[in-house]
Amino acid sequence: MATVAEILQGRLQDALRASDLASDEPLQTAPTADPRHGDYQTNAAMVLGKKLKQNPRTLAGLILAHLSMSDIGAAEVAGPGFINFRLSPDFISRRLNQLALDERIGVERTDKPRTVVIDFSSPNIAKPMHVGHIRSTVLGDALANITRFLGHNVITDNHIGDWGTQFGKVIYGWKHFLRSENLNSDPVTELVRIYREADAAAQKDFGILEGCRQELVKLQQGEKENRRIWQQCVDLSTEEFAKIYDLLGIRFDYQLGESFYNPELPRVVQELLERGLAEVSDGAVVVWDRALSEDPFIIRKSDGGYGYATTDTATIEYRVKHWGAEAIWYVVGAPQHLHFQQLFSLGHRLGYEVDLQHIAFGSILGEDRRLMRTRSGDSVPLRALLEEAVQRATAIVAEKNPDLSEQERLSVSRMVGIGAVKYSELSQHRMTDYIFSWEKMLSLHGNTAPYLQNAYVRCRSIFRKLPAPVSATTSMTLREEAELDLAKKILQFPEVLPAVLDGFKPNILASYLYDLSAQFHGFYESCPVLSAATEVRETRLMLCDIFSRLLRTGLNLLGIELPEKM
Repeated sequence: MATVAEILQGRLQDALRASDLASDEPLQTAPTADPRHGDYQTNAAMVLGKKLKQNPRTLAGLILAHLSMSDIGAAEVAGPGFINFRLSPDFISRRLNQLALDERIGVERTDKPRTVVIDFSSPNIAKPMHVGHIRSTVLGDALANITRFLGHNVITDNHIGDWGTQFGKVIYGWKHFLRSENLNSDPVTELVRIYREADAAAQKDFGILEGCRQELVKLQQGEKENRRIWQQCVDLSTEEFAKIYDLLGIRFDYQLGESFYNPELPRVVQELLERGLAEVSDGAVVVWDRALSEDPFIIRKSDGGYGYATTDTATIEYRVKHWGAEAIWYVVGAPQHLHFQQLFSLGHRLGYEVDLQHIAFGSILGEDRRLMRTRSGDSVPLRALLEEAVQRATAIVAEKNPDLSEQERLSVSRMVGIGAVKYSELSQHRMTDYIFSWEKMLSLHGNTAPYLQNAYVRCRSIFRKLPAPVSATTSMTLREEAELDLAKKILQFPEVLPAVLDGFKPNILASYLYDLSAQFHGFYESCPVLSAATEVRETRLMLCDIFSRLLRTGLNLLGIELPEKM
């Protein structure tokens, strides 16, 4: 089903051809920023005027004379040469009737599906997930949901940091400083403690530092006891991560750690050397790309160890050869920009014809406008933050609706609390540094998840008062201004969703859903539903049904659940 913008663009192209103004220039129509100027707008005449060196208003008038709009609405020339389109109530009603019967609410699947691997979250073993993981985890999940809904084959991979030099100190700490009772009650905190204790001891005593190095060597050589300790660290950490992902409602298709690629690393280094893409420099194997940086991309360290560069190169190869990846998107913080530039450059020089994207993001700040930390200066543990979100939501839900059962209150509080944290992230442009504020994100007013969830609950409460379900075949006739405003906003959904992937910006969808909910609240206040005359009631019920389905679909794509009561 063509979107409204596509229909208008088609009529515009017809008018351009009839006016002998056909052009290869991309001429677009888009919703107006101010409804006083109509519903959609194009600057086609201004673009052509600049190209042809003619008066844009004159060209706009010529286009308008050949523009067929009788079955859609009307058009007019405005300002320096804009063409504004106004949709007729009959056209809006017809379009909405079509969407009422479409479970995808007008969003078509792409006719060019790709296999897209999305790499996000990526916590490290023996370290707790912290507040900084919110952005990668929530942003990656939302992009995966939206990309999949648009018809692409999406593979999500949690690339866990389960290998590296730090394990020498973790294993040394395990053997010398471990408190088993702590491991049973709070394993990840105990793993952090023994690492820090070993690290502090190694800084004071060269013998302990050498002991840590030997433990790492034994691990890398496959020594049985060290492999057992390492595996237990992995198991304990992933169990903790799973609790957080369960709370967030996030699942991965794969969780392949760095260790998965270890057997391939010597071969990768050898291949790069043989193909002349890498060279030996000061005992290390490096790849140079001075167009990007004077710093080398280190494939093998001078001590024979491997780092992220080697593992990530092997990872691209695996994803292309085993999963058929046509695109690989890395949802990783902005500080890793140079690493991914160098990695992508090397990947293309290796001949991998794959779309490689670094989806960077900014930081979460505390009220002091610095990186959000605990009073002791540590990063805020993510699990504790999420549990606090649920606790705060529980207090709000209990106050607003004390009649909920205990089970209902727990379920609603989780949806509201977790939804608030997710939406606070996704409503921001991903590169924006934003201040984490409990008061703002849990508010029932403004651009927040609870506000949108409340709009949904308010809408669905209408249907609970009906003696029978509303029929999906009812023909709608919209006349009231509030009805039309809500309907026009609904019709924009098939245009908004694909735009999210242009720059990887879920905030576009969040902003749209907020505006949609605001339109619904205006409709709800000015247009009685259940007390309206029969024909009007049926129209408004169908309008409410489409709104609630769209809002549920949109928020679910953002990874946010909706309660039936609040």
